[in-house]
Amino acid sequence: MSNKIKDLHTIDDTSFPYTFEQNASVPLKTSEGLVRCNVYRKIPSKLNQRYPVLVTYDFHPKSFSEVNAEHHSAHSAWETPDPGFWAQVDYAIVRADERGLGQSPGLLNTISRGTSEAFFDIVEWATEQPWSSGKVGLLGISYYADSQWRVAARKPKGLTCMIPWEGMSDYYRDRCRHGGILSNKFIKFWWDRQVVSNQYGRPGRKEKNWYRFRDEEYYASKEYDMGDFEVPLLSVGNWGGILLHLRGNIEGYTHAGSEFKYLRMITGRHDLPSYYKHEVEIQRSFLDAFLKGEDRPGWSEKGKLPPADLVLRKGDVGFNDAEKEKSYPRRTKNEWPIARTQYTKYYLTPSQILTIVEPEEIEITGHIVAHLNVSLSIDPTGLTPSDIDIFLTLRYVSPSGKEVFYTDTAGDLVPLTKGWLRVNLRKTNPEHPKHRQWLPWRDYFSTDVLPNFWFTWLMDTLVLPVVLGNVYAVDVEIWPTNVVVEKGGRIVLEVSSGDTQGSGIFLHDYPDDRSEAKLRGMNHIHFGPRFLNWVSPPIIPPK
Repeated sequence: MSNKIKDLHTIDDTSFPYTFEQNASVPLKTSEGLVRCNVYRKIPSKLNQRYPVLVTYDFHPKSFSEVNAEHHSAHSAWETPDPGFWAQVDYAIVRADERGLGQSPGLLNTISRGTSEAFFDIVEWATEQPWSSGKVGLLGISYYADSQWRVAARKPKGLTCMIPWEGMSDYYRDRCRHGGILSNKFIKFWWDRQVVSNQYGRPGRKEKNWYRFRDEEYYASKEYDMGDFEVPLLSVGNWGGILLHLRGNIEGYTHAGSEFKYLRMITGRHDLPSYYKHEVEIQRSFLDAFLKGEDRPGWSEKGKLPPADLVLRKGDVGFNDAEKEKSYPRRTKNEWPIARTQYTKYYLTPSQILTIVEPEEIEITGHIVAHLNVSLSIDPTGLTPSDIDIFLTLRYVSPSGKEVFYTDTAGDLVPLTKGWLRVNLRKTNPEHPKHRQWLPWRDYFSTDVLPNFWFTWLMDTLVLPVVLGNVYAVDVEIWPTNVVVEKGGRIVLEVSSGDTQGSGIFLHDYPDDRSEAKLRGMNHIHFGPRFLNWVSPPIIPPK
């Protein structure tokens, strides 16, 4: 017999400078059970005062001593809006524990269809409360941004606008499998430290399977259409988030169905910029425009504000230094990708140099593809491999000859950007509406890979695992980036068969996914008239 779920709801109007409701129960409409949430709202100065609501859905208690002091209160929580600040500017905060986490009973299944359905119910519940204006906005970092994309696609009643701040939008490509290669180290770190430790009722439960393909139920159940969300969007991405969130913010913005959508790019550590005074003012002005009808800069006026606001990484300001990074200039654009982008092919040579040298300063901003001709041979140890994993890194070397590093998610130093591809998942789908010359679309379906025993007459039309001695022309997606290459500076393309500097906790080293039996071969790049290898950085010509 299951335990009876108790009513834990309490209201405190005296201990804090705002009303604190703890463990309010939200009955779920889309499934059995309930979700519990905390509500923080301004102590009303008049009867029946109502507020727009900011909702987050997850459970991530952490310390954050370096955050702007204005956002420290008794109920501050990492990566979420601070109740002490937002309640005083007339917003109510609803912070819900995800189903199966914290105080919410139920099955724990992160980023799942059930998770977004429960989030849907939370949003609609918030619109119906007596203290609510009926309008809901979403604001949060990382997982609190990830979940926004999925619930917005379901179009819950009352959802009015969203600010996913550094949040992946494609679960398979952004978070789990980079180019088809399992990014296991961070997933395990996050799961063990942030999820299992907060699981409701069943400590120690862990995921048992590492799924491989997008058409398996595990991944397929998490799919949604980015074009389905229509509420005003401010997508904030970080050029330094080259192993988790960067791609998702840009792709989420690109494919959003919203009439009013904006892309803002920043730099700095993952957990701090959202609380900088200037960035908070941008958040507040956007939320005020759509939740209160107080549009000071013109977010809700078509064409009033440029959709893309980009930071340009010029020079070497060091890493993890917020003050120095403020010296980077900003520029606004009316589109993304930038209309005058020139996707310029820089050819690789056997002498390991790129054939084009730019005499003057150039800017690189946007998406990158590398085209390589690769093959596989037997390792001297005698193992017979059947696949190739390609790991690419773009690095910038300043005119002084020193490599320039940038700030990543954890405050560590990273290069410009990275890209990956498992060669037996090389098949692209040019017919897909999201396939672009500068960003090839891969389905990553199980049907893209056939077992070795298929007859050779199929090899011309279907993708097989890598065959020894065959040369494969592959296009590798490298995540978008920005840098101003100063006169005398150099761009370096690093090609490897495993993780290199700048990977941090985002390693791809799970033995079952990257077994020696499959990958321990000699990997080759072929050159010659029939085998042209190149990388095509997006050059922004001067006006």
